[in-house]
Amino acid sequence: MHWRTILRITSLLVVIFSFNFIPPLGVSLFYGDGQWGTFGLSWLIVAVVGVLFWLPVRDDRKELMVRDGFLVVALFWSVLGLVGSLPFMFGLGMTPTDAVFESISGFTTTGATVIVGLDDLPRSILYYRQQLQWLGGMGVVVLAVAILPMLGIGGMQLYRAEVSRVTADEKLTPRLMHTARALWAIYLTLTVACALAYWLAGMTPFDAIGHAYSTVATAGYSTHDASIGYFNSVTIELIAVVFMLLGGMNFALHFLVWRSRDPRVYLRTPEARVFLGLFLAATVVIASALVFMSTYESVWDAVRYALFQTASVLTTSGFSTAVFAEWPLYIPLVLASLSFIGGCAGSTAGGMKVIRIMLLFKQGAREVNATIHPHAVYRVKLGDRAVPEQVVQAVWGFYTVYILAALVLTGLNMAMGLDMESAFGATIASLNLLGPGLGEVATTFALQPDPIKWMASFAMLLGRLEVFTLLILFTFAFWRN
Repeated sequence: MHWRTILRITSLLVVIFSFNFIPPLGVSLFYGDGQWGTFGLSWLIVAVVGVLFWLPVRDDRKELMVRDGFLVVALFWSVLGLVGSLPFMFGLGMTPTDAVFESISGFTTTGATVIVGLDDLPRSILYYRQQLQWLGGMGVVVLAVAILPMLGIGGMQLYRAEVSRVTADEKLTPRLMHTARALWAIYLTLTVACALAYWLAGMTPFDAIGHAYSTVATAGYSTHDASIGYFNSVTIELIAVVFMLLGGMNFALHFLVWRSRDPRVYLRTPEARVFLGLFLAATVVIASALVFMSTYESVWDAVRYALFQTASVLTTSGFSTAVFAEWPLYIPLVLASLSFIGGCAGSTAGGMKVIRIMLLFKQGAREVNATIHPHAVYRVKLGDRAVPEQVVQAVWGFYTVYILAALVLTGLNMAMGLDMESAFGATIASLNLLGPGLGEVATTFALQPDPIKWMASFAMLLGRLEVFTLLILFTFAFWRN
């Protein structure tokens, strides 16, 4: 383990992150909300601490090993949760527990909150919350990969630790630095397009930019307590649906569509087809249930709310126009199941990812066929490409650990006093990066005790880092030389 190199990179990343406080400082000055000192002090503290840790190891130039990369990623996301909490403590007087929870929820694009009364908060604090999610959406580490090579630090280890194992070795361009830049260019383009669409649909520029940040990041923070429902606009909801779905798709696929100028690439990709098919099928099922139970006055209203909430939950965005936990019949269970699936690999969404679910079903079908025809040879394929056996085994391992983590987290939440529905709701809200849950955490974690908030914060990191990146640090094998 190259400790000096790890410290050097982590401290550099912290220094880079300190500039995250400059835009909200500008927003504070523009609106005159009196919070400029909050962000100025936060920037000063984080920058000084980062420099102080960097100075003793500034001359260390060793290349990261794979194990080092995993540790840097986990350390950085943990440190982000701590330093990102400073404006909430300084500006709103929040407790360290609540401030760290809000910060981690932002960076991991979870969207769960402990803040009530968003409509009355200073504009700069609201902007800061939205910006946290935008940065976390694509992954701050991917941004750092585009910068670190210019500082003489290789980034492949960080990239492999950050992205899904299924797509970690697929590069869009020959050099990793250019790949990260291409991803961020696409991400920025979608954000600008989303903001313009929101603005033209009737949002103020402030709300349009803030909601574009969280929509493309499939995150869910809003500048209003009522979320997207505050605007009560079908046009705004449809814009949100489109960009949530785009954010929930593989950004490598967006790159291929942009390069080929052919949108049909989406429909030729098996994972994208299944993703969109799940969205449409779930919308029909949920809308039918809402119509059958006469939950809304008209069929159109049932379709409208089903369409939006299905897109929001499948992409783990967490925006709301209705509290789905209060819907009748099996609808909350269907939506909870969708959050476990999540978006596509290489997207900003949470969950286990569609491609893994596809591989699990294909592996299950292969086992059934092998039982019927034991001497036949079957290969698991995605489209016309055979999937290597080690990838299939890795997916099974991921699925097992993910479900086990969900069960353990639910049990621990129950042990800390939540009923079964609320405990499961807290798990899907945090581990799947969904935001809203069920029961007592259907809309907020504000009333929950500190242990549950810390458990949820850990679960958010676990889900954002795709389980293994964080859990591997708790094994003896990782630390053994």
